[in-house]
Amino acid sequence: MLVKAQVAINATRVATWSAISDIETSQNAVSGIEKVEVVEKPATGLVGLRWRETRMLFGKPATVEKWITDSVENEFYKTRAEDSGFVFITTRSIAERSGGVTLSESHESKPQSFFRKLQVPLLLLFRGLIKKSILEDLNDIKVAVEKG
Repeated sequence: MLVKAQVAINATRVATWSAISDIETSQNAVSGIEKVEVVEKPATGLVGLRWRETRMLFGKPATVEKWITDSVENEFYKTRAEDSGFVFITTRSIAERSGGVTLSESHESKPQSFFRKLQVPLLLLFRGLIKKSILEDLNDIKVAVEKG
């Protein structure tokens, strides 16, 4: 299942990249993130950065380990997480637009077993909640970037 969302930000590509690539302090800008714990930090760049991210889901804290698998500075990064028989691939990207940038995010949930594939129709019921959560994160980033 693939879910996409985007927001327009009145800021530069560099300022937006600075905000989205600062994973270590992302809980300060994104209200949905309770805690970030860096597990592994690459010598340079973002690829290989690994962290545990805790969010509140259905009133309970849920922690998942994520890592960056691909990145082009000031353009995009891609993360991977694995949990409960699913692989989650998320891509955040920045595109130029008149007066600023568009920050986009796509979130793909890939079942890894026959049993999990049977659950995909149930996931579709959560598509709206996932998109709402993505938009909340993107809007939090927008506010942080536009404040400077």
